[in-house]
Amino acid sequence: MMKEDNELEVKRERLAQVAEEAGVQGILLATHHNVAWITGGRSNRIDGSRDAGSARLLVTPQGRRMVFANSIEMPRLMDEVLAGLDYEPVAFPWTEDQADPGCAVTLALKALGTGAAIGSDWPMPGATVIEGRIARARALLTPAEVERYRILGRDAGIAIGDLCRTLVPGLEEQEIARRASDALAGVRARGIVVLVGSDERLLRYRHPVATRTRWRNVVMVVVCAERDGLVVALSRIVCAGLVPEDLTSRTRVAASVFARLLDESRPGATGARLYAAAADAYETAGYPGAERSHHQGGAIGYRSREWVAHPRSSDVVEARQAFAWNPSLPGAKVEDTSLVVGDDLDVITTTPDWPVIPVKARGHTVMVSDVWSVV
Repeated sequence: MMKEDNELEVKRERLAQVAEEAGVQGILLATHHNVAWITGGRSNRIDGSRDAGSARLLVTPQGRRMVFANSIEMPRLMDEVLAGLDYEPVAFPWTEDQADPGCAVTLALKALGTGAAIGSDWPMPGATVIEGRIARARALLTPAEVERYRILGRDAGIAIGDLCRTLVPGLEEQEIARRASDALAGVRARGIVVLVGSDERLLRYRHPVATRTRWRNVVMVVVCAERDGLVVALSRIVCAGLVPEDLTSRTRVAASVFARLLDESRPGATGARLYAAAADAYETAGYPGAERSHHQGGAIGYRSREWVAHPRSSDVVEARQAFAWNPSLPGAKVEDTSLVVGDDLDVITTTPDWPVIPVKARGHTVMVSDVWSVV
C-alpha cells in the first residue's frame, strides 16, 4: 500500500504544478487514460466506444480530491473503483448528466468558488482543455509503473506468442483476431488494437484490419494491449513453411532500424532526432525514404502512442519512459515495447523461445523478434 500511496502522491504533486502553470484552481479528469494514471490503474470505463468515462475527478493544488458522477454510477465508484483513495463524492441525477455536458464544471465551481478557473483533459463547457500539459506530467513513469509495465509486457509477449504458435494456414484473419483478443483477456488485458493481415494484404497495407481472408503463406498479428491503464504494443509474423529469402531480408532491415531507434532512445532526445535516426538507418540499409511510408512509432504509456516521432516533433524522451518502435517494409515489420530507465534499456514484450535476430544497441546485444516458421 505504501508503494501505491507514494506513486499517487507524486502524481498529485505533478498535477498541482500543472494547475499552477496553467493558472487554474482545479483540474477535472474525464478520459480513461488520465483516470487510470491518477488512480494507479483503476478504471473509469463503462462504454468502450467513448474516450471519456462515467466519472469526473477533480484534483486541486491544495490536495482536495472530488468525484462527480451521476447517481447510477456513484455507489459502484465509491465501493470499488475509488475505494481507499479519499475522493469526496458529489452525485447528481442521471438526467442532469444528459441535459448538461458541463454539469461537472458547474459543480466544481460551486465547490471551489465561482471565480475559480477549471482546467480539464476533455472538452467541457466552462473549462479550459489542458491535456497537452497533463500528458507531459504523465510521461515520466514512476518506479511502481515501471514494475507493472514489466509484468504486463511479459504477459502480453507470452500470450500472443503462444497464440501465434497455434496458427495454421486456412484460418480466417478475423478468427485469428478473435483468438488474439481472447489470449489477451486471459492475462486480464484488453486488446485496444488488434490487427491481422496476410499474404497480398500484408504486402499492401501497413495497418491491415482483419477480414474474412484466409491466410496461406504469411500472416502478421499486431496488438496494443491495455491493463490497469498501461499499454504495450507488439507484432508477430508467422510463415507457413520455410521463410522466403526476401521476407528474411526485409525483416532484418526492419530489425536494424529498430536497433538504431533503441540506441537513440536516450533521455533528452527529441522525436525529431529519433525520426532522423530512423531515416538514416533506412538509407544505410538501402531503402532511402522508407520512413515516409509508415510512422515508426514513439512513446507509449497510457495511450497506444503518447506521441509519434516525426520531423517537427519537439517531444522529449524522459528518464523513465516506454517506447514502441515499429519500423516496417512491405510485408515485414518489427515491433516490441521497450523501457528506457536512465541509461538502461529493456525490451519487455519478448516471447520466450521465439526466433530472434541479435542486434546491437547501446553496446549491448538485443534480441529482436524474427519470423516464426510453421513447418
